[in-house]
Amino acid sequence: MSRLLTKLSLPTKSTLRVSAPRRIWRCRRRGGSQYSPAWMRVLNPAKFAGLAEGDAHVIRNAGGRASDDAIRSLVISHKLLGTREWFVIHHTNCGMELFTDDVIGDLLADNLETAKFDGKTWSNPKHGHGASAGQFIKWHTIKDQPSSVVHDVRRIREHPLVSKNIPLYGYIYDVHSGNLVEVTEATQAGKPR
Repeated sequence: MSRLLTKLSLPTKSTLRVSAPRRIWRCRRRGGSQYSPAWMRVLNPAKFAGLAEGDAHVIRNAGGRASDDAIRSLVISHKLLGTREWFVIHHTNCGMELFTDDVIGDLLADNLETAKFDGKTWSNPKHGHGASAGQFIKWHTIKDQPSSVVHDVRRIREHPLVSKNIPLYGYIYDVHSGNLVEVTEATQAGKPR
C-alpha cells in the first residue's frame, strides 16, 4: 500500500537512502498460496524518512492515490492539525499496476470471491454471484508510476479545499534499493502558488 504523507519537513534531495523491510510476506489462503505483492509489505514512510512518532500524519490507501477520501484527510490534517507540507509517495512493484479498472470491474461482476493471478492474468476460480457495481467505481489503478505521482500531486494542488500555500512533493520508493526517488515534475507541480 502506498501512502500520502504529511509532515513538518523532509530533505529535498532527489534521492534519499532509506531502510525498510525487504521481505515479502507469504500468505496462505484457501486453495493454495499467494504471494503478497509489494503493496502488502510493511512500509513506514515516517520511519524511513527519519521522523519520530507524531511528526507526520500518514494517510494510506491502495496505490497511494489522491482519492476524494485521501484529499479529505489531507485537508483535515492541515486545517485542524497544522501540517505544513504534503508528500505523495508511491512505490515500485505496486499491486495497483497489475490490473486495470476494467479488469477489477469484470472480475467483480463475475464473482465476489478472491481472484487468482498467474503472473500475467487475473481470473476467478469460481463463477456466478458477482455484482456489477464494481464497474462503476474509479479504482485509481496505475499504468506508470511517475505519471501517477504527477497526476496525484496536480489533483491535490488543484483541489478547491487545498491551500495554495502548502508545498507538495512527489516521490517513488524503490522497494529493491531502498531509495526514495523524487519525481521532479510532481514536485514542480506541487510548488506553492
